[in-house]
Amino acid sequence: MKRPRFEGLWRNPEFLKLWAGQSISVFGSLITGFALPLVAILTLQASPFQVGLLAVAELAPGMLLGLFAGAWVDRLRRKPLMILADLGRAALLGSVPAAYAFDALGIAQLYGVALCVSVLNVLFDVSYVSYLPSIVGRDHLIEGNSKLEATNSVAEVAGFGLAGIMVQIFTAPWAILVDALTFVVSAASLGLIRTPEPQTRNLTVPQGGPAPLGAEPPRQVLREIAEGLRVVWGNRILRALARASATMEFFAHIFVAVLLLYLTKDLGLEPAVFGLVFAVGGVSAFVGALFVERATRRWGVGRTMLGSLTISISSTFFIPLAFGPPALAAGMLATEQAFDGTGMAYEINKVSLTQAITPPRMLGRVNASMRVTQELATLLGLLVGGVLGQWIGLRPTVAIGVLGLLFALRWLYFSPIRGLRTHPPLPAESAM
Repeated sequence: MKRPRFEGLWRNPEFLKLWAGQSISVFGSLITGFALPLVAILTLQASPFQVGLLAVAELAPGMLLGLFAGAWVDRLRRKPLMILADLGRAALLGSVPAAYAFDALGIAQLYGVALCVSVLNVLFDVSYVSYLPSIVGRDHLIEGNSKLEATNSVAEVAGFGLAGIMVQIFTAPWAILVDALTFVVSAASLGLIRTPEPQTRNLTVPQGGPAPLGAEPPRQVLREIAEGLRVVWGNRILRALARASATMEFFAHIFVAVLLLYLTKDLGLEPAVFGLVFAVGGVSAFVGALFVERATRRWGVGRTMLGSLTISISSTFFIPLAFGPPALAAGMLATEQAFDGTGMAYEINKVSLTQAITPPRMLGRVNASMRVTQELATLLGLLVGGVLGQWIGLRPTVAIGVLGLLFALRWLYFSPIRGLRTHPPLPAESAM
């Protein structure tokens, strides 16, 4: 019998709406990340210090407000939050070309837009990761995350290129208008979802009215944040994942801090060349997302995670070892990027495992706690990488970052993750 062309979640209309909204949102975010700094540089002739402040405005909210976003996501329904985040980003980004059209655009407005859009990015990302289990169920988490990440990989490959073309044709402020429209489309797609969310979180009880099913009395936000942190650090699997992620982000960003300088100064590569090299990574990540579900069924969750992460980390040794003529160096870097699919396989399993073992009412806070831990490690890694690059040179700094990634494997190997064949049953919260 001929198999149907579309199977699994491709036949789930509610998932397709979430997939469309999240994919369009990711594409829009990539355009913003590319075009907004170019507005500052090309349109406003911003100084390096001002461009640096713009980058800080894009990064800081995730660290400062991420935990609060997790508490809000667990208090409120997630789909309306995602729609609100999309519409808010559309309005904020639409203000840039509007101000430009009336010759009123200034660097202070870009700071404000970058700051507020970053807050909404955090709110959307925490909401969608927490919302997915409501749409697909625990048995289809790996399939759902792999499909979402496959689309993200395509967006990563195409997004930067299209953003560059739009900036070239329309100028940077008008390219951001296109970005704003993508968020409107995303909000419309999400608004079509009809799957009800389970009322199992800290929903606010209306004054004088009956408590909704599963609702709890309102509690202080800080107490709820602390509860989310206790869940992460009190569960051996979540704790291992958080430690591994923090270790990887710290050491990866030690060499990311000097990577562009290393590619241009030490290896002598042109920007167009390493742009093509990075595109290899996007294609590999797409392939990895397509095959991760099949690999996990064959080898199990634990072996797939450890094996894929080991291969991914090992491949990064091509970066500090790259040498010789630009063609040879670029080939070694492209070889490293060709293994990005293994890193994608690990990430999909990591997110799916987190979703599977976290009580639904805690998903927002747990995902936010994981995100903030990673972003703090990222910031620290960037600072250390900048200092080391100045002190000991570019190639030694890259080598230290790559070697340090090996420590992430320790957290997984000496944890229950190593022996997991499938996702474990959802634990009782009292046991966490």
